[in-house]
Amino acid sequence: MSAENKIYFPKISDIKQAADTIKKVSAVTALSPSLRYSKQFDANILLKREDLQQVRSYKIRGAYNKISSLTKEQAKNGVVCASAGNHAQGVALSCKLLQIKGTIYMPAPTPNQKVEQVKMFGEDFIDIQLVGDTFDDANHAAMLECEQLGKTFIHPFNDPKVIEGQATIALEILEQTETPIDYVFIAIGGGGLAAGLSTVFKALSPNTKIIGVEPEGAPSMTVSIQNNRNTELEHIEKFIDGAAVKRVGDLTFAICKENLDATVTVPEGKVCETILELYNKDAIVVEPAGALSISALDFYAEDIKGKNVVCVVSGSNNDITRTPEIKERALLYANLKHYFIINFPQRAGALKEFVVDILGENDDITYFQYAKKTNRENGSAVVGVQLKSASDLEPLITKMKQRNFYGDYLNDKPDLFQFLV
Repeated sequence: MSAENKIYFPKISDIKQAADTIKKVSAVTALSPSLRYSKQFDANILLKREDLQQVRSYKIRGAYNKISSLTKEQAKNGVVCASAGNHAQGVALSCKLLQIKGTIYMPAPTPNQKVEQVKMFGEDFIDIQLVGDTFDDANHAAMLECEQLGKTFIHPFNDPKVIEGQATIALEILEQTETPIDYVFIAIGGGGLAAGLSTVFKALSPNTKIIGVEPEGAPSMTVSIQNNRNTELEHIEKFIDGAAVKRVGDLTFAICKENLDATVTVPEGKVCETILELYNKDAIVVEPAGALSISALDFYAEDIKGKNVVCVVSGSNNDITRTPEIKERALLYANLKHYFIINFPQRAGALKEFVVDILGENDDITYFQYAKKTNRENGSAVVGVQLKSASDLEPLITKMKQRNFYGDYLNDKPDLFQFLV
């Protein structure tokens, strides 16, 4: 293999050096047993709580390790990154702590809450530029500034120093337990964390199976491994924004292709279920990407019985304004929320008949959009119904059809669903 084609793999010595570099700014986060998940899966489930970092994600590790490695000249020129999420906060705090000027590019529609968080961590050492409508627009502007002004671009994942910083999580996990670990579940976005962590385990705990977890709507690493080449996806579902990338890093792909034992994709609705369960039952707040690793356990329920399992909870920067959408997606995934077009006879008492004689006593109308039109026998309404049990759906549809109220079912018609609801 020629030198230019040689695959980069992090060295354990460099990862240990990264651990020494970041020890003053990155917390050694807890490896906590989850009694509830352990009982549910008949396994020993441990949660690596990276959501408890100061910036509420593991991103401080890679960002600080990278920025610390700059030469004096590079540090004097300053750094640039493009991010609307956890990477921006990690870069901002690193800039303040190292007293290096940084410019952070974000898309113009970035929620103000995220902008304010970055300002809080970076204070006077960072400048925020809101550019364009998408991440690609912001990223292009960031790269342009680097080229024109000779600044250093801090990549969120495709950089050796970033990968080595993220890999320090694995060193901590191995130091925090004397029991051999059978499985580690890790979220994959661009692949920096998965690449670093898997390298450590393959070297120091080779029998541990490393499972990469991706959103069903953004399986860029899974597709790339299947194709045996780094593949850019044309379209992705951006809901799990911390793990939704069209193309993983070239460095991270090469490492993950060799090191990961498997990848699994998880429906976004399942992730929303996990977010709500963690909040309601464990008082743990996680962002969608932070819930990915735990969400994958259902798909490995038989494999992990009686095993020692670690799930890396990667972050907790969840915007509270997203809660209604999270609840909606969770209910849809659980088959408890259903939308219909209902044909109401245009006569007095039709709505009462629907509520009293068709809906079950535990069914709840959560959405109702109706416009009465004259000179028609029936008027259509879009109705959302929340059920107590998924098994109540078929009896409900049967009763609607028997009484001629049924128009159409919208849950399995995404284009029509998005247009009407």
